[in-house]
Amino acid sequence: MENDKSFEVKAEERQSWLSLAMIWTGSMICIPCLMIGGVLGMAFTLQQVVLCTFIGYGIVCIYMCFMGMQGCDTGMPTVSMAASVLGAKGGQFVVSLLLAISCVGWFGIQSAVCGASFSSMLSSMAGINIPVPVSSIFWGIIMLLTAVYGYKGLKILNYIAVPALIIVLAYGIFVAFARYDGMSLIASWIPSSQMSLVSGISMVVGSFALGGVISGDYSRYAKSRADVIKSNVIGVFPSGIIVILIGASLTMVTKQYDISAVLTALGVPALGLLALVLATWTTNVTNAYSGGIAVSSLIGKGEKSFKLSTVISGGLGTLLAAVGLLNHFQGFLSVLTALIPPVAGVIIAEYWIIGKGEKDYLKIEDGWNVGGMISFAAGAIVAYITGNVYPVFIGPINGIVVSMVLHIIFEKLRLFQPTVVSGEGKR
Repeated sequence: MENDKSFEVKAEERQSWLSLAMIWTGSMICIPCLMIGGVLGMAFTLQQVVLCTFIGYGIVCIYMCFMGMQGCDTGMPTVSMAASVLGAKGGQFVVSLLLAISCVGWFGIQSAVCGASFSSMLSSMAGINIPVPVSSIFWGIIMLLTAVYGYKGLKILNYIAVPALIIVLAYGIFVAFARYDGMSLIASWIPSSQMSLVSGISMVVGSFALGGVISGDYSRYAKSRADVIKSNVIGVFPSGIIVILIGASLTMVTKQYDISAVLTALGVPALGLLALVLATWTTNVTNAYSGGIAVSSLIGKGEKSFKLSTVISGGLGTLLAAVGLLNHFQGFLSVLTALIPPVAGVIIAEYWIIGKGEKDYLKIEDGWNVGGMISFAAGAIVAYITGNVYPVFIGPINGIVVSMVLHIIFEKLRLFQPTVVSGEGKR
């Protein structure tokens, strides 16, 4: 394969599976996951919440592992892997743009949430009034500085933040249960809202669908395929299930699912603030990191311009958070995030089914791969329609399956074969 040297990972840069697992663990321990747990807790019993979470994350982990193992084999991030099936232009302009907008937008949203909560809690705790835009800018810059250090910054942050978060959340659960006799309330819980199990599973899948697609950005640092699988499964499953269960349990006990509000109500607002900041920080750094990679690819630069592109992506997200535009941007981002998983469908079909997992079979094609682009577009349309307009099963997964099947058909029938290619590859 003609590898993408601009994002090459050297042998000495490969990391242990544990450090990779810590990054995913830090991504799973976040305010959105706690809130999803709260929503599920309003609609299901605790046993049903476990079922939704286990199936949902199981689905994501399946394609996440395939994406991660390909990243490990080739040393490529997601945008470069996409170029091998959508063409150099398709990977650079379509996928990079989608990922850049999504990561920048979610970075801004998380910064805005952190800034608003930080200002609110300081006001209630100490009577200090800090404008929300100022708080958003402050925390956006702090998170961005961590992301600029790249993989090492992510690893160090998670080694510090994850244990602290676990302690804070465990303490919050202990206080809530001790004060409200939580076990009895959970045992006698009657859901107050209606939701089907498929909808609950879809919610869990949607919460981490983007993370599964960009897993190659981090798993390219793994030493082996086995390390990818271990880091993904151990990094996602325990922490994801525990955090959603904490969110569901707190909702059942206190009737609210915002961890900061819960801890403030229990008389421990400082811990609530710490939980909020750390949870947002560990998640948001990955947004800036992957956003930086996407921007680098979009402008035709590689790892050498990574720090600058990360500053650009994180800075833009912070600016959007400060001026309040994100209040009107979240709906658009939710739709955009639903359209990205089909990228994984064509990538997995090309590498694992057509190419049988052999990296020498692949190459990066010049221009646009029409067949790959049609497969991706069809999957994205199906994902949007079945996830938002006429709900059927799980929208993002429907899109992945459709994009995979179409791409395999096009390849087997040798339709839309490219006429201009680079390197020595399959055709």
